[in-house]
Amino acid sequence: MAHLFRDLSLGHSKRESTPPPLQTKPRMPPSKLTSTDLQSPLGQLASQLTDSDLRLTAYDVFLAVCRTSSSKPLSSSASASNSDSLGYNSPSQNNNHSPNSPALQRSLTSAAASKMKKALGLKSPGSKKSPGSGPGSGEGKSKRPTTVGELMRIQMRIPETVDSRVRRALLRIGGGLVGRRIESVVLPLELLQQLKQSDFTDQQEYDAWQKRNLKVLEAGLLLHPRVSLDKSNNASQRLRQIIHAALDRPIETGKNNESMQVLRSAVMSLASRSDGSFSDSCHWADGIPLNLRLYEMLLETCFDINDETSIVEEVDELMEHIKKTWVVLGINQMLHNLCFTWVLFHRFVATGQVEMDLLYAADGQLAEVAKDAKATKDPDYSRILSSTLTSVLGWAEKRLLAYHDTFDSGNIYTMQGIVSLGVSAAKILVEDVSSEYRRKRKGEVDVARNRIDTYIRSSLRTAFAQRMEKADSSRRASKNQPNPLPVLAILAKDVGELAVHETKVFSPILKGWHPLAAGVAVATLHSCYANEIEQFISGIMELTPDAVQVLRAADKLEKDLVQIAVEDAVDSEDGGKAIIREMPPYEAETAIANLVKGWIKTRLDRLKEWVDRNLQQEVWNPQANQEGYAPSAVEILRIIDETLDAFFQLPIPTHPALLPDLMAGLDKCLQYYVMKAKSGCGTRNTYIPTMPALTRCEIGSKFQGVWKKKEKSQNSQKRNSQVATMNGDNSFGIPQLCVRINTFHRIRSEMDVLEKRIITHLRNCESAHVEDFSNGLSKKFELTPSACVEGVQLLSEAVAYKIVFHDLSHVLWDGLYVGEPSSSRIDPLLQELERNLLIISETVHERVRTRIITDTMKASCDGFLLVLLAGGPSRAFSRQDSQIIEDDFKALKDLFWANGDGLPADLIDKFSSTVRGVLPLFRTDSESLIERFRRVTLETYGSSARSRLPLPPTSGQWNPTEPNTLLRVLCYRNDETASKFLKKTYNLPKKL
Repeated sequence: MAHLFRDLSLGHSKRESTPPPLQTKPRMPPSKLTSTDLQSPLGQLASQLTDSDLRLTAYDVFLAVCRTSSSKPLSSSASASNSDSLGYNSPSQNNNHSPNSPALQRSLTSAAASKMKKALGLKSPGSKKSPGSGPGSGEGKSKRPTTVGELMRIQMRIPETVDSRVRRALLRIGGGLVGRRIESVVLPLELLQQLKQSDFTDQQEYDAWQKRNLKVLEAGLLLHPRVSLDKSNNASQRLRQIIHAALDRPIETGKNNESMQVLRSAVMSLASRSDGSFSDSCHWADGIPLNLRLYEMLLETCFDINDETSIVEEVDELMEHIKKTWVVLGINQMLHNLCFTWVLFHRFVATGQVEMDLLYAADGQLAEVAKDAKATKDPDYSRILSSTLTSVLGWAEKRLLAYHDTFDSGNIYTMQGIVSLGVSAAKILVEDVSSEYRRKRKGEVDVARNRIDTYIRSSLRTAFAQRMEKADSSRRASKNQPNPLPVLAILAKDVGELAVHETKVFSPILKGWHPLAAGVAVATLHSCYANEIEQFISGIMELTPDAVQVLRAADKLEKDLVQIAVEDAVDSEDGGKAIIREMPPYEAETAIANLVKGWIKTRLDRLKEWVDRNLQQEVWNPQANQEGYAPSAVEILRIIDETLDAFFQLPIPTHPALLPDLMAGLDKCLQYYVMKAKSGCGTRNTYIPTMPALTRCEIGSKFQGVWKKKEKSQNSQKRNSQVATMNGDNSFGIPQLCVRINTFHRIRSEMDVLEKRIITHLRNCESAHVEDFSNGLSKKFELTPSACVEGVQLLSEAVAYKIVFHDLSHVLWDGLYVGEPSSSRIDPLLQELERNLLIISETVHERVRTRIITDTMKASCDGFLLVLLAGGPSRAFSRQDSQIIEDDFKALKDLFWANGDGLPADLIDKFSSTVRGVLPLFRTDSESLIERFRRVTLETYGSSARSRLPLPPTSGQWNPTEPNTLLRVLCYRNDETASKFLKKTYNLPKKL
């Protein structure tokens, strides 16, 4: 940082302490101040006085008050000698006729550190060369200014000729001031009285000098008077006429002529008007804003003319003399504090905003201004205060409301000072100037926090808009490239980087005034992006790579912003709840989930339509492929596999969370396929014929072929009506049903493969966690496996009972034991069964083959028993037939045992146990059967059966101890005893 002050230590100096030879237009060091957009808030003059005019007038006042602050007369610069000299020891001027003025000729020293700089927090360098000093400085070089008067002349860029002329005039004026104070004199009037044309180098200089003084009189007495003028004031009208006339045609000065007398009369009449202070002061330079502008010129001299960011080391002595002008200019401590604050601030701005000590000094002065503001309610002061603070705050806020554009790595060090200054100004304006604040309790308004909050939100909104435009440009620039990023994805990345930059660079500075600076920043960015992403989400109709990319970027951005807010608010009173409430979720994950669910629904709807369409066309051809299952099963498994692949290729972060939805949907589709594939195939009960009514045998009768033919026809007709749906449709033949069974088995076995593949997909999924693998339920098909098992079970029974009761009904129901048992034995049935078993063995998958053959054996046993116990009047058995029956049943079992190549013996024994239990009844004599029947019936029905045996209902569960089974054996017993018992007990007919 550049040092603010330059030492005026004894030795060499950069200031030209020895003036150049007398010239008509002496050259002064040019000002290095840059122009600013800041207008002085101290007020604009209505007259045409330039800054140069004001500076020369301020210098006149300064010399005058310093001259009269001592009883000794003021000396010219040439009369001073050695180190106590006021002037420059110029060889061109030797008219030393007057004593020295101690006020101006006080010797300057730099031994002690400036008290004023200490008070302002300004640091002096340890050792500095005086302005103008350098290698080679010696006796022949310029000396440093040694008096306050000399320093002031140089600082105000006043040529020596002008300085000498004013001093001569003041010497003449001083002669007439004995016993009077300088504030009782109208200085411009006295100068006009004392100086004439011959005192100037040329006419042009004289005219300019006269016009300046007349304009000063006009400004101080007519345009900006201390005491307001009445419109009817004759003196003001007369003075205005004199001044306007003199501006057109200069008057002759330096004499006590009529023109000067008229001018003096008008001036003194106006200047002598009382302001109510009971003093004899003349009011010509103490009206606002003229006095403030003149004082501003004097305060500017505190800055080194050769290094305009530095305050001179002699500022204490200089300021002491400047304050002596207060009596003429009507300045007090409060106005001084306000003006000096503005001068420090303006100098910081005008010198490129690099010297932070100036800014900190201005901020320090504002603390004094704040005290003053609370102490007075003077309307004039309040107006100037408001104007000044508004100007300072306006300049600061122009930078702070878009601080991302204002500050970078090159000037970020200035931000804290600018924020502090802006906040200080705002606090005074709100707390001491605003009437609204006074109506509220002070605890309700935190000015600093509110301002910082406003700066953060404003700047970040601006920065966001810029990033938005940049993202759009980036998208347009890359539109011809493959897979260009969507605008909102680019924007999310940029906003994330902006948030990180904010928290690293700006938030640490702003946190001094706002404890949640970073939280407010990210909440603002969150809100800005929310406007865009909500609009985007509302317009998404389907899941596309761009949509997912944007939503994932938004989700990541939101998580990052919330994390910053939470970390920033960890020590706050509410834990950051207020900030988090400002950040309602984008619901990006929900939007992604809804899109994926829509994607899943579309796929599942298509799959279900496919199932309906393809199962209508499926012919269940056993020759369609080597494995013997339906092509439609191969296809649906392929579609499901592709759907799972496509799902895991979706660029989403929530595969594990959404997988159960997809699994459940695919599971239902597969279940739907299985259910539809088995529908219409019939069940076990579809093929079992209805049992005929009970009858008794006609003893000794041999069934005639005609009757048997008729009976066969009737039974066939009943049976055919039950299986009508099976006839004429080749897709329900035994080979086709076997293909369906194979298909269900294939689907069931593929479930395990699919589930393992899903686990593999999850392992490769970026968003999967350990618990996603440990919880196996969400990755399993629940409905389809059980549907397949049920389908195999149902169709296996359907195949078995269809073979036995439908396809082989001509050799079983219509042939076995019809008429004479010995001539209608089981051999034809066994041959047909063997042929069908061969078809099953060749068609059905080995893993389900045993089940179907077992079910076929069960169906054969059921059919065998049904013939024996419910075969109708066409069948009758004697005790002698029992051996035939037993031999036939053994042959039936041997068929399924197949010499050890068929079903296991224990399985055969298990499913033939019922037949084995019933067959001994056919060897038992009728009396024993009748007795056993009575006993069992009484046991079943109790004492109520003693008078008359009830007819036991048909349960279908054949058992040698069950009444209905015993009764049926008697019904088909071909002997007198059984027939009489049935006639007597139940009056059963012999025919249907």
